[in-house]
Amino acid sequence: MQPVRNDWTREEIAALFGLPFTELVFRAAEVHRAHHCADEVQLCTLLSIKTGGCPEDCGYCSQSAHADSGVEATKLMDVRQVLQSAAQAKDAGSQRFCMGAAWRNPKERDMPKIVEIVKGVREMGMETCMTLGMLSPSQAEQLKEAGLDYYNHNVDTGPEYYDRVITTRNYQDRLDTLSNVREAGINVCSGGIVGMGETRDDRVGFVHTLATLERHPESVPVNALVPVKGTPLGDMLADTPMAKIDDIEFVRTVAVARICMPMSMVRLSAGRESMSDATQALCFMAGANSIFTGDKLLTAPNAGDDSDAAMFERLGLTPMQGEEPMRAVGGCSGGCATVPQEAQAELT
Repeated sequence: MQPVRNDWTREEIAALFGLPFTELVFRAAEVHRAHHCADEVQLCTLLSIKTGGCPEDCGYCSQSAHADSGVEATKLMDVRQVLQSAAQAKDAGSQRFCMGAAWRNPKERDMPKIVEIVKGVREMGMETCMTLGMLSPSQAEQLKEAGLDYYNHNVDTGPEYYDRVITTRNYQDRLDTLSNVREAGINVCSGGIVGMGETRDDRVGFVHTLATLERHPESVPVNALVPVKGTPLGDMLADTPMAKIDDIEFVRTVAVARICMPMSMVRLSAGRESMSDATQALCFMAGANSIFTGDKLLTAPNAGDDSDAAMFERLGLTPMQGEEPMRAVGGCSGGCATVPQEAQAELT
């Protein structure tokens, strides 16, 4: 079994992408089973706690003030409302509660309310994750003290394609926030979006960026673009063959991420509502082991709880209950292999 590596080259990652599909999925499945329970998938819920009006010009985002998507800007939700939503998510089986705010970065006046929300959700016994835009070191420290488990800040795509998608901040800004989060001692959640018109080489660059960080993100969400009318990418890709990434190429991306970041939770995120159960099953075979439940992801549609329950029944999957491997080395709730010593050493 290969140790966890942080020295992947782009050539090695490109070679993985180029493997025959069945061979790639087989290798990814072997890596996955060595570190995770093959039949467990973590259920997560994502709530928009502050919607719309973001000054960033991310080409995929309906919440950007630059988009003509019809999304109304709102204020930060009341703490009680957020906690009610978290309680409902827990009752529906979610282990993890993720909260997103459409900001370039949080203002200091917002931090006390954010801290109160984190503490309240943590007291329910749920994992907490937030995505609030760029963070300063002091803001990251405040979130750590509040007990935040994860901070999400996606790199979105490979470095060469990034400025085709976003111009109001640069790639290094993304990496700086990830560094601030890591330095504060918060687990990192960082992934990207495929199907934005990028090439496979850009997807190689996306995986390479994350797989060569000093410590892999504990969470790697892989999203398929949901083209939204009124956004630059939604309008550009609408009614074209590029409007939906090929399912096989999407599964390839999941598989390569799993092989390169064997201990990370690979999250099958946006775009699931347009995927068949068969495509999602291939993603689970290739190493995806977390999904977002509910009818909505921020403002995008999502497969609902009933649909997911039916799919889990068909596939023989069960909701994850134990700790994630990178947070508790050695393990899941049963039935998976022990983490090898060399991988444990990599985490210490």
